[in-house]
Amino acid sequence: MSELITADLVDLDLSADTKEAAARSLAERMVAAGRVTDLDGFLADVAAREKQMPTGLDGGIGIPHCRSAHVTEPTLAFGRSAARIDFGAADGPADLIFLIAAPAGADSDHLTILSSLARQLMNADFTDALRSADRPEQAAALIRGEERSAPAAGGTGAERSEGEEPAAAGESAAAGEPAAAEPGAAEPAAAEATDSEPVAPFRIVAVTSCPTGIAHTYMAAESLENAGREAGVELVVETQGSAGFDKLPAATIAAADAVIFAHDVEVRDKARFAGKPTVDVGVKAGINRPAELIAEARGKAARGEVGAPADGAAGGSAPMDEDGPAGDGFGTRLRKWLMTGVSYMVPFVAAGGLLIALAFAIGGYEIASAKSVADHFVWAESSSWAALLFQIGSAAFTFLVPVLAGYIAYGMADRPGLVPGFVGGYIATTIKAGFLGGLVAGLIAGAVVMGIQRFKVPAALRGIMPVVVIPLISSAIVGVLMFVVIGKPIASAQEAMTDWLNGLSGANAIGLGVLLGLMMCFDLGGPVNKVAYAFATGGIAVSDPSTGSLKIMAAVMAAGMVPPLALALATTVRGRLFTKTERENGKAAWVLGASFITEGAIPFAAADPLRVIPSSMVGGAVTGALSMAFGCTLRAPHGGIFVVPLIGQPFLYLLAIVAGTVVSAGLVVFLKGLRKTAEAEGTGQTGGKAAPGGTTEDESKVAVAA
Repeated sequence: MSELITADLVDLDLSADTKEAAARSLAERMVAAGRVTDLDGFLADVAAREKQMPTGLDGGIGIPHCRSAHVTEPTLAFGRSAARIDFGAADGPADLIFLIAAPAGADSDHLTILSSLARQLMNADFTDALRSADRPEQAAALIRGEERSAPAAGGTGAERSEGEEPAAAGESAAAGEPAAAEPGAAEPAAAEATDSEPVAPFRIVAVTSCPTGIAHTYMAAESLENAGREAGVELVVETQGSAGFDKLPAATIAAADAVIFAHDVEVRDKARFAGKPTVDVGVKAGINRPAELIAEARGKAARGEVGAPADGAAGGSAPMDEDGPAGDGFGTRLRKWLMTGVSYMVPFVAAGGLLIALAFAIGGYEIASAKSVADHFVWAESSSWAALLFQIGSAAFTFLVPVLAGYIAYGMADRPGLVPGFVGGYIATTIKAGFLGGLVAGLIAGAVVMGIQRFKVPAALRGIMPVVVIPLISSAIVGVLMFVVIGKPIASAQEAMTDWLNGLSGANAIGLGVLLGLMMCFDLGGPVNKVAYAFATGGIAVSDPSTGSLKIMAAVMAAGMVPPLALALATTVRGRLFTKTERENGKAAWVLGASFITEGAIPFAAADPLRVIPSSMVGGAVTGALSMAFGCTLRAPHGGIFVVPLIGQPFLYLLAIVAGTVVSAGLVVFLKGLRKTAEAEGTGQTGGKAAPGGTTEDESKVAVAA
């Protein structure tokens, strides 16, 4: 990979007067350097990210950034503005502007660039050096860390030893060093001679996570970090997102005074934080009210309240429940447990289902009865390759129910719940209890482990509890219950439900299609969407799925394609109702919708939820109803129009999607047209500046945060 920043990517006399002009000026340097392939497309992605949340930081810093398909490699451009540019920071406009560009999908690169730069920006010596740099080469070397920044006059940095790294390596005044040492203090030990010791800052460690996307996870992290700086708190966040996560150092956790969990799925390895004052909320609370969470954490620490005991085997709480807010009732916790299982199951569904779909496309449906490729495989025969893909996909599908059950139990009881959960899920498959059996097995396994953890055990046994005792006892209990007590009734219920689905016709089938369509479009990839999707994929995740299950899968995928396609169509036919950024997003929404990525409609819904979401739901309901009425079937759990050859009644299926798309697009255009008319008649009566999509500026911010 090339250097992150070169002298050609530095502008020490940035003449722009708006954040859009600044981004364009710096992006043009990226284009000239061959790092960005499409200037306007890249700027649209930058604007979309800026719209989600301002990128200004205190101290005169702006960090516009995005991931974009128009970026060839992770790149940073730097500009210095004498006029200062408003990037939305609380303390005013910025004179140091950093434009960060990462390739689409390069989540780890993007986050590494952001976190590394943020650490350097906390060092006053570093920012002062950038403000005084007189050559682009010097500024680029400073950002790359190749040239040391001179310490601020009179600061403690003058006494830094020759081999010591500057505060860019992660140290700052906020990390526990004296904020303003005496000019003559050459060594930290000199503080012992003073009358008073410097007061160490309050330290918080936080974890953020969400079920499906990256956005909420990192928006919550950014919000918490900003609030921590404003409150004078040392706050470090571990983001457990789709790109994986780097664990916080044990020493950092040990030194923390309190913990904040802002999550909608389980916190991985939660036992690391045991025994600390803990605030446990959903991920949106981390975005919307970070200052309150910090204040609550400080209050719990002052009162001496602690979370789970250090021993996670006995007395530990469920990962989703520990010190949860009073408003989190059983229903909320149950949703979180189920979403945890679903979030881990979906990758198996996608991988296995698409492999099976590809096998059917190559070898036809009869490939399901082919001999094992371990015994018979001919490299030159397409049928052998089709059989190979089918058998690999089928192997992935066999894990669906055990993974679902195992991670539901994990969400309830942490790692001790994994073994009984997987065991119960596997038993559910052997007794043909299916998806419903996996749900029940996971909940039972989690409940059994939680019950065992309530017993107080002698200190001598605590070490073997999570490794031997809990897996042994809980697996035995869950196995007995699933095999001889509740497994057969659940299997009978599963069979009855399958028969009912196969018998659906007429109004009943259409009604189910309407319901599934509404669910798929209600939150555009959120929990309700995932419940409908999990219901559909659970029906086809068997060796011989029923016709009813195949119809449900078809209706769910068709309805999920409608929102992004409808917004793409609306921006094409009535572009003047949308902002330039939305029109650019509309171009991408064609591909996202065609690929069955419902989340492609989120930028539009965030800007104008009251018009976009109801319109999407109506169109999704129309498509779901038509798909069921036409008797369309689908054997692949994903793929959009790319798996049309595997769809029963493909032309009618496409007609259903087109009909729902047109209905949704028409409603969006109609509702936005009414808003334009109302604005023309009553401009200035709302008391707030109109934001893109028709909401006021304040309403738009709330919508994005939600």
